[in-house]
Amino acid sequence: MTHPSIKPFLPLVRRPSRYIGGEINSVRKDLSKVRLKFGLAFPDAYEIGMSHLGIQILYQTLNAREDIACERVFAPWTDMEALLREKGFRLATLESGIPLNVLGILGFSLQYELSFTNVLNMLDLGGIPLESDERAQGDPFVIGGGPVVFNPEPVARFFDAFLLGDGEEAAIEMADAVIEGRAKAEARAEILRRLSRIQGVYVPSFFEVSYNAGGTVRAITPLVEGYAKVTKRTVPDINALPLPVRPVVPFMETIHDRITVEIARGCTRGCRFCQAGSIYRPVREREPGLIFRCVEESLENTGYDEVGLLSLSSGDYTHIEELLAGMMSRYAGEKVAVSLPSLRVGTLSARLAAEIKKVRKTGFTLAPEAGSDRLRLLINKGITEEDLLTTARDVFSLGWKSLKLYFMIGLPTETDDDVMGIVRLAECVRKIGKSAGVSPQINAAASMFIPKPWTPFQWAAQTGVAECRRKQDMLRRGLKPLRCDFKWHDPETSLLEGVFARGDRRLGSVLKAAFMAGCRFDGWTEQFRFNVWREAFAASGIDMGFYVSRERPFEEVLPWDHLSPGVAKEFLWAERERALAGVYTRDCKTDKCTACGVCDHKTVKPRNAPPPPAPPAAESPAGGGKGVPPGKVRLRFSKTGAMRFLGHLELVSAVLRAARRAGIPIRYAEGFHPLPKLSFSPPLPVGVESIDEHVDMELIPRSGPMDPRDISERLNREAPEGLRFSPSAPAPLKSAPASAMMTEYLAFLKDSPLDKRGGAKDAAGGFEDIDGFIRAFHAKESCVIRIRKEDKTAEVDIKSGVAEVSNTGGGIVRLVLQKGAGPQVRPHDALSCIFNLSREDASLIPILKTKSHLPESRAE
Repeated sequence: MTHPSIKPFLPLVRRPSRYIGGEINSVRKDLSKVRLKFGLAFPDAYEIGMSHLGIQILYQTLNAREDIACERVFAPWTDMEALLREKGFRLATLESGIPLNVLGILGFSLQYELSFTNVLNMLDLGGIPLESDERAQGDPFVIGGGPVVFNPEPVARFFDAFLLGDGEEAAIEMADAVIEGRAKAEARAEILRRLSRIQGVYVPSFFEVSYNAGGTVRAITPLVEGYAKVTKRTVPDINALPLPVRPVVPFMETIHDRITVEIARGCTRGCRFCQAGSIYRPVREREPGLIFRCVEESLENTGYDEVGLLSLSSGDYTHIEELLAGMMSRYAGEKVAVSLPSLRVGTLSARLAAEIKKVRKTGFTLAPEAGSDRLRLLINKGITEEDLLTTARDVFSLGWKSLKLYFMIGLPTETDDDVMGIVRLAECVRKIGKSAGVSPQINAAASMFIPKPWTPFQWAAQTGVAECRRKQDMLRRGLKPLRCDFKWHDPETSLLEGVFARGDRRLGSVLKAAFMAGCRFDGWTEQFRFNVWREAFAASGIDMGFYVSRERPFEEVLPWDHLSPGVAKEFLWAERERALAGVYTRDCKTDKCTACGVCDHKTVKPRNAPPPPAPPAAESPAGGGKGVPPGKVRLRFSKTGAMRFLGHLELVSAVLRAARRAGIPIRYAEGFHPLPKLSFSPPLPVGVESIDEHVDMELIPRSGPMDPRDISERLNREAPEGLRFSPSAPAPLKSAPASAMMTEYLAFLKDSPLDKRGGAKDAAGGFEDIDGFIRAFHAKESCVIRIRKEDKTAEVDIKSGVAEVSNTGGGIVRLVLQKGAGPQVRPHDALSCIFNLSREDASLIPILKTKSHLPESRAE
């Protein structure tokens, strides 16, 4: 994500694996042979962005074109931002380190209103003028997509264009428009006209907005003839799209650390609070055969051991039970778990739950949304309390102990009785768990309802902060005696989200002021600074309450009225009236058409999947061939280059996934959450390279003993650059993991902070001070440093842990550390003590572990 010259400073930031690139299936092209450099930007932390399926799909779609280099960039965390600004480096793409200001297109995925300050920060760090009218001819075109762009008006001044709707086809068309326009040396405005002619593309500068004296929108006036309304782009049949079978595999653990396969797009259940249900219509299901193929190839290409079958409501997929049964028949023997991350209450059958638990229990979250049947009817949820309790019985009877219940508070017409209904439901679910013979762990989460554009409640007032806090306090007091874990959203965060969700262009000045005042990562509790936002609103003369606290009449011009997801505004108002009257609207997937306005019933229409074919044949189970005993091999490997920035758990994942891609039959433990039987030598400090690491693998071969040489060769074909394996020898099955008594390192002081302090070099370019530092260290009786572990800091004398330190010449120091009774001495800690360096400066000295002195393999 950063220019290569920042990488030597990565030891100074938390989680450096966010920034190293080089992941499996990432694409780095010869930039001299492409016509367009396309930056795919996600304005949040790497682990959030890499969990988003849309990023993975567009990355593969764009890179399928030989003349387009699509590279990723994520919001740098606050420590990395500070480092970039201190060193004067531009924010750049992850793959090739392209500074953002030399891209052709920078496309942002806008999933959440509270990521807006990160957008401005990324533009600023990338050297791109913040406002679209300040950009010059050679600057990138800044384009936004995602659900937020169905009202992008608060950020309209910062973007050149937005894409409403499906992106797979439109992204290519936008890329071609920029390629062709620049090939003809067209002015920036003319290229924007090209973009505006693409279905679903909104160019905000081609519209002018005026306001009434009371602050409401008077008119949205088109400035280009024939361009008065923008309707979303819809891919009529997702089965016609290329399958995204080579997702990038992050080194660090992400929020959704698995393969995600989209089994359907859209939902017509008609939940009246749900923006996604409106903007992603109609339902288009993927054919089961294509799902099987996507899962099969993605597993081969990634080495993941979990698959998530994704849609807005996975349980509504036409043949979900047969699909899941086929998946488990094919993959259970390979210890691949399948999860359904978006199950509605009422769609989880006992058969589905039984299939899911075959490999591991991936957890259940149920969303009653409201505490009473009355409110669930108002929001058109289509489930009753009895549906929820029946589902809970099924879950607990199959052995699950933990269940998460998701609710909203602040829904229209909500009363205190509705709120306390949440407590009553949690108590009923807890009793069901106990009657099933388990000790139930009930987790309840309640977010604040936020009216969103293009929903029947887009005209509603949002509950105020004080009232939200009062209701949260009711729930805390009610749930505490039940020993129910309760999580809630900060009401002030929800207030700000609500303001920007239904805001207009005037909010751009507030956003810019908050960014300039230091706001970043506003969706993260530890980073949110509401006092700064209040000051920004006050300085701009804008009242937050104007956007959230009032009911809007149907006649009011809404800031997003010139945009459309295809759903008619009149339909949404009618649904609002039906909600207040307590009338249920049935799902058009299984009932008659509701005339929402999305479908033309020719090209754009609901598409249900046909019955699934027979699943792919299962391979020999991970249990191995009949009569073949398990065995263990010990492999030696090196961890160099960018791989030095992997933490220990990240290393374990990288090796395990390489082994799965290589088809190495690793043995798994038994139980409800089976783990692979791998054991590594003690963790290496992050930032330290090594040529002498060890891993023990327990294997169950399919046809006989496996040659360590063959295993290492297969691993090397699949391992990321910087991990290389060499054969060691078979090890006794019950041998102890490798653990060194003494460890040797080389520290390369040349061009290090020690070298930069002055006076260290002699005329020949050597390091004449090194021997003096070493003598001084040997003369000390003790060497005390402060070590911080988790939330505790302790003073530790490391002198006894340093067995040897010597100058090998050329600015290289040999360091031998020994294992003792106290805390293990880390090489950078030793260097900071020996050479009187700060821990920060010492961490920048390159270190290579050269040898581990291991005891001979012995039985446990």
